[in-house]
Order: sequence, then structure tokens, then C-alpha cells
Amino acid sequence: MESVIRWLTEPDQPAVRYLAMRDLMGAGGSELRKAREEICDRGWVKTIRDGRLPGGAWYDSADLYRPKYISTNWMLLALSDLGVTRELPWVAESAEMWRDRFAKPDGGFDCGDGDVSELCLVGNTARALVKLGYEGDPKVKSAFEWLVKNQKANGGWHCWGKNGVIDGWEGMSAFAAYPRQKWTPGMKRAVERGLEFYLDRELLREGKRYDPWYRLHFPYHYYYDVLVGLEFVAALGKGEDPRASKAVKLLKRMRQPDGKWLLGPVHPDYLSEGRLPAKYVQFAQRVTPFSPEAAGRPSKMVTLRALRVLKSLGEHPLE
Repeated sequence: MESVIRWLTEPDQPAVRYLAMRDLMGAGGSELRKAREEICDRGWVKTIRDGRLPGGAWYDSADLYRPKYISTNWMLLALSDLGVTRELPWVAESAEMWRDRFAKPDGGFDCGDGDVSELCLVGNTARALVKLGYEGDPKVKSAFEWLVKNQKANGGWHCWGKNGVIDGWEGMSAFAAYPRQKWTPGMKRAVERGLEFYLDRELLREGKRYDPWYRLHFPYHYYYDVLVGLEFVAALGKGEDPRASKAVKLLKRMRQPDGKWLLGPVHPDYLSEGRLPAKYVQFAQRVTPFSPEAAGRPSKMVTLRALRVLKSLGEHPLE
């Protein structure tokens, strides 16, 4: 395991190095501050920042959502997972523009011109803004209240249907990031019901087998997989629930002999030879895949995230 930690803390990707030091090694003080200061010097964060347009957008200042997955919405989601915060002025400028342009009168977030919010946008935007340092923002609090109001009767969430589905995971990941002291009684009940929804389904059991849930991704955009589910279940204190055990065993089986995990196909499930499946061809002009790592190869971000989950379950990353 020490060799995996050395790999994660190599200097080529300072964002991963910082997160591994903070979350897996328990580093602190000046050592951790120095690692954090280097995040923008090289690697993925620098590459993303270098693509930023004047004014704070990526790719197209008029459309913060398209094309998927290289415009502003998607870049900020990725940055929120890479350890940057509003303390960096350029991050604050972009995040606040995103927040203000996506905020809707119903209290949530959406990318369209209407007044109605949509689950994926609400959950993803709220989660990312919390991680970027906006947990006290009124629009963020409003988004969490929207999630409570729009939870389905069965305890899950869904964009259009009457019942929640496993794919509607974004609300749970948002609550996992939101400081517990900010939870209202309604939020607490929503989280409890959401956890029961996922645990009753063992994080994967819903209808016939859906292969993308059994692959590991980064960025995960609005796509669910077993690691996404385990991350929020563990963060919300239910990783040791017996109903999560099958998902945990699956994650462990996916670990390679060298202790690393591989990156699955880049969303939206591009085939190994780089072709879009037939069902996605109609969207080809609206979708540009984005991944900082190569599919089928050891992934630092997937490995970091998997080790964080296992650490929360008592597996020491240095043993």
C-alpha cells in the first residue's frame, strides 16, 4: 500500500498529492499548506485554469452548460473535486457567475431560461459550491431546501418520474458534502430516507443489470456508479451497514494486484476504440468527452476516492 501512496503523492499531479496527504495520510500544518499552494502550479488544475476565458467561463461565455463536458458547469464540477476553493480569486469569479446564472426562483439551480430547477443541476451545483467554499451562501441553502421538497415518496430523487431511482444520486452526494450543523430537521429526515432508499437496493439493485454502474469514472458528471454510491453512503456514516457489503466487496474486487483501480470508459460510455455507441450518435455535436486520465489505465483520482471509502471503513491506507 505504501507504493500506492507514493504514486498518489508524486509531484506531477499536486491536486491529487494534496488530497492524498489530507485525506489518507492525515498530514497537516506547513507540509499540507505547501502542498495546497502547489495545486495550480502544474497538472490538471493548471490545465483547466489555462482554458478559462476572460470573465470566468470555459469554452463559451454565453452557455455555461454546453457543450458537455468541457464548458463551465463541467469544469467547475471537476475543480471542486480537485481541492481548489474560493480562496483563489479566479475560482471565486467563475463559481459566483455560475451560481448566479443557474439560480432559479423556485430555490434550486438549472441551466435553462425557465423558472424550474432540475435535480441533476441542483445536486451537482450545490455539492460543488459547498466544496468550493460556499456552504454559507443563501442560494446554496435554498438548493438544499429544494432537495428536501422534491424528494420522492420512496425516498429517492428523480428528474421526471413519480419515484426516485438510483441514477438520481446527486442530492445524496450534496448532503454528504454539506456541514451537518447546517442541516435542518427536514434535511436530516431527507438524508435518512435517502440512505434507506439506497441501502435497501444495496446501492446497485434496481431492474436489470446496468453495466455503467459497475465501472469507475472521473469526472462522474451526472452519472452514477458503485463508487459514487459508496462515497456518499460512507460519508453519511452508513458505510458499515450490512446492506452496503456487496458494493464494498465489489469495489475491493476491482482493485488491481498493484493496489490501484482502473478508470472506466469515459462518459458518455465511449467504446474502447473511441466510437460513440449508436444510441449517443444523435448527441455527438453536443458532447465532448473530458477526462484527465486514460480509460483502462490506473487512475489516481479513482484510486484516491476508493481508498477514502475504505479508510472510512477501517482499512488503513498505509498498511
